[in-house]
Amino acid sequence: MHLPTDDSGHPLAVQFQDFIRSQPFPCVGAKSALSKGQMKIVVARSIASSWDDPRLYPALLAFICRYRAKPDLFQSFAVIFEDPTDLGEEAFERHLWNRVQSLSDKDAFLGQRYDARVEADPNDPHFSLSFGGEAFFVVGMHPGASRPARRFPHPVLVFNLRAQFEQLRAEGRYEKLRSAILSRDEALAGSINPMLARHGDASEARQYSGRAVGADWVCPFRGRAPEAQDAA
Repeated sequence: MHLPTDDSGHPLAVQFQDFIRSQPFPCVGAKSALSKGQMKIVVARSIASSWDDPRLYPALLAFICRYRAKPDLFQSFAVIFEDPTDLGEEAFERHLWNRVQSLSDKDAFLGQRYDARVEADPNDPHFSLSFGGEAFFVVGMHPGASRPARRFPHPVLVFNLRAQFEQLRAEGRYEKLRSAILSRDEALAGSINPMLARHGDASEARQYSGRAVGADWVCPFRGRAPEAQDAA
């Protein structure tokens, strides 16, 4: 595996930071992560290729280690892909799940336990992805996104720690933050995101790509074998 690098000065990383900082961008959590210097950004080649996966996975593990050493609120891990820049929503969704499946397979191969606080079955309403024993909610962005908050000139995957959502709940701050984000997103898009659902009410897998999907949608994620989930 390749050692993690710091791509924060890459032109695409700078462009992404400007996108997050822009006034209309609704996610105040992402703005906080960026302003605190707690958004780790990695630039990769193509979301349609596994070429950079051996570099992305250790970078994600390094991010997790830093978080555990200093579990401050508002930390995110973002991967910006140079190509392709002409994806439709279904194609982006397919590549998103290919990339997270590849990373998950590496996690399982190395014996990393699945976060016991969530479920590995993407059909379960308590599903989240897990890497290095930490649950993550993934936000996908790309040029063809129907929601303007998800529309960036290059494909992006943002990995958000679920433990931070729970910390915000424990501190009584989650609902206020969620309400602010939803209000800002509605003001930007002119409508409420139809895919929004609370963790435990419906599988969050339906929200990752940003594409509006119907009740018959089947998540491509294969999950983990039981022995991989239980490994220490």
